[in-house]
Amino acid sequence: MNQSTFGHIGPGDLSLFTDRYELTMMEGYHDTDHVPTATFSVYFRRLPPDRGYAIAAGLEQVIDYVETIEFGESAIEFLTDQGFGDGFLSYLESFEFTGEMRALPEGTPVFPNEPLLEVTAPILEAQLFETLVLNQVGFQTLVATKAARMADVVRRRGDGQALVDFGSRRAHGTDAGLKAARAAYVGGFDGTSNVLAGERFGVPTHGTMAHSWVQSFDTERDAFDAFADAYGDDATYLVDTYDTVRGTERAVAATADRDVRLGGVRLDSGDLIELSKDVHGIVGDAGIVVSSGVDEYFLREFFDRGGVATAFGPGTALTTSKDAPDSGVVYKLTAVERDRASSPSMKLSPGKVTYPGRKEVYRVERDGSYRYDVLARRGKRLEVTGEPRLTTVFENGSCVYTPPDLGSIRERTRRELETLPPRHRRVREPETYDVRISDGLETVTRETEHAIRERER
Repeated sequence: MNQSTFGHIGPGDLSLFTDRYELTMMEGYHDTDHVPTATFSVYFRRLPPDRGYAIAAGLEQVIDYVETIEFGESAIEFLTDQGFGDGFLSYLESFEFTGEMRALPEGTPVFPNEPLLEVTAPILEAQLFETLVLNQVGFQTLVATKAARMADVVRRRGDGQALVDFGSRRAHGTDAGLKAARAAYVGGFDGTSNVLAGERFGVPTHGTMAHSWVQSFDTERDAFDAFADAYGDDATYLVDTYDTVRGTERAVAATADRDVRLGGVRLDSGDLIELSKDVHGIVGDAGIVVSSGVDEYFLREFFDRGGVATAFGPGTALTTSKDAPDSGVVYKLTAVERDRASSPSMKLSPGKVTYPGRKEVYRVERDGSYRYDVLARRGKRLEVTGEPRLTTVFENGSCVYTPPDLGSIRERTRRELETLPPRHRRVREPETYDVRISDGLETVTRETEHAIRERER
């Protein structure tokens, strides 16, 4: 069976993963010989509700896409049927990226108007990337941010509890489930239930049992006896199929009768906070895994009310970023070649005004904490102590950046968040982080707006 039927699309198969209007514009650029160098920027206009930051993620998939994109025979045949012309299709057959890409490294906090990624290339090339880049970066950034918020609550209020992604079955498609597992690990999770994510990305995999195991036996005790016989020491038992407290007692009895260690129990329904306390009194030092409805808001309440757990299994809320399912990231033209020089460009649409030109982000740290960022014009010296945050990924069409391993990205997320003051990391109503616009960028913004309004009178 064709693997792509299930959404596991390899990077080289993604040439047609674009909106029709991208190809329409590209053909127009090609046929009118309108091929200026342009810069497109990916950024948040505003962060989703209750987010004081977002965690950049998805860059590695963008790199794979740019390096491997190819319009093969079947793609060209389909586009021929769609009415695209021979000259443009001939261009696509030999398509390759020749430009520059700069980006925030994955695991880096990002704030409104700051580029997660900038593409500078002939406009035919840069235009094509919009759909895929927003799809990969927007979604993974959402999930990585959701995961980081949960991990931050555990670090600040918990006692080292593990976080494992249980959400693949609730994700909006197989690719979403796979990328959500990756993004959750970037955000600080310890593992996933998704075996393919383990194989593809090296994310540690974990699992317990389902209610169907228990229901398939005559009694709950029979089910636990069989599980203990099959898996021996340190297995984890789902104890809430019928009655959580009695189920826990049966799991303890089954393991004791077979002289094997009880690894732990999983709670998946009911008042999980109060039940965790009851169960703790029965299992002692054995693990307690809490799943069902777990997110950062639940975790905060869980710890505030004295819940007891060694691990949590967030699912739906994580992989769908349930309380904020739309990232709102955009891919906007910010500069275009005019008279053989890069000229700042911007939108003037109400509520959608963009800062023009190529940019850099400087993050200022004092006494071990981030204090503010400066969004500035690229290449302009500033009197700030912060280091520029964007890194060059592609230069003259060649990848010059080696993505770090996923564990290193995960560690960057933890390190960076611990440097961000707690008031910006609050789960509810976080304080807005200060992003300052440099004098030079403010000036070019005013000048560009004036020039556009004069030109379009």
